[in-house]
Amino acid sequence: MPKVLGGSLEAHRREVRTRVFEVLRVQLYERGFDAITLSGVAAAAGVGRSALYNHFPDKESLLVAFVEDESARYVERLREAVEAETDPVAQLAAFVRLQLRVLAEHHLPPGTALESALAPSAYRRISAHGDPITGVLRTVLLAGVDAGSWPAQDVDVVIPMITAALGSRQVIDVPPGRLAEVIDTAIRFVRQAIGSVEFPG
Repeated sequence: MPKVLGGSLEAHRREVRTRVFEVLRVQLYERGFDAITLSGVAAAAGVGRSALYNHFPDKESLLVAFVEDESARYVERLREAVEAETDPVAQLAAFVRLQLRVLAEHHLPPGTALESALAPSAYRRISAHGDPITGVLRTVLLAGVDAGSWPAQDVDVVIPMITAALGSRQVIDVPPGRLAEVIDTAIRFVRQAIGSVEFPG
């Protein structure tokens, strides 16, 4: 019988996922999705292939689970950053700042684009990870309208425009020493775009 990590089946399951996700994070950004194999991930993570297959029957299910786990962690971090501020203008700044800092921290993996590498159902599950993030932005924008921080507007139009602007790697493709300045410029841009009249330091 395979060794149970962590002393219980539930702890074992969490430990396997943690080890596997740590390895996948490195391999994904160093080698790309195309070059990853389940057996290679299992070996690098120090878990048996059969144990890995019990959790993830194929590469697609492994990647989807990884992205969902990463996204859940990020959304919690984003909510904490936003909720630490009481003013909607400061909340919007916190949202923009964290979005761009995290984008700057992660490099695009090499290899085939995910939408062409994955089955449509798997890609839809990965794409859905953005919903909680846009939910945080929606809450901030509506709070700003209620507070009079910016005019009432159709958030269903504004949200994809803001997220598209913040998703451009060209924005943060600058020397590290200029990143803070660039982020401040992006914050001013987003505030102006929605009609914010407050620009606190």
